[in-house]
Amino acid sequence: MPSTRRSRPALIAGVCVVAAGAALTAYAFADTGADAGIRPAKASGARHCHRIADAAPASLGGLPRRDSDLPGIAVWGDRDIVLRCGVTPPGPTGDPCFAVDGVDWVIDLAQSTSGRKVVVTYGRTPATQVVFDGAAKIDAALVDLSRIVAPIRPTSHCLAAE
Repeated sequence: MPSTRRSRPALIAGVCVVAAGAALTAYAFADTGADAGIRPAKASGARHCHRIADAAPASLGGLPRRDSDLPGIAVWGDRDIVLRCGVTPPGPTGDPCFAVDGVDWVIDLAQSTSGRKVVVTYGRTPATQVVFDGAAKIDAALVDLSRIVAPIRPTSHCLAAE
């Protein structure tokens, strides 16, 4: 008859290995959603934010849009491009500003790095922030995004209106 002293520790060790594997698998799957780690902005429930998120294109900068359940959020690729509507509008700033199809955008230098660019609409409430990670095609994406942000009437400009 086999000894229960040897099989009980082996059984307990096996159960621990299976439980740890299940926990790691659950954690890995929980963090793979399009909006994992993304927080909605304070004013993400605004009417314009719902419209912007709903109107966001199916592909952007050559990347497919991924489903997000968060209000005012749109995600493309593996979070290569993340749009957050409802962020606090920037005030007067020394950060670089540029216009795309009549929409002023500011590069948020405090949040940008060499591999990550963060831009925010200027003079529109609610403001929209877009984060580009890696080699996402910023210029083409901003043309498409400016079209869906443009219906928010500007109250100020960071560039002189022409």
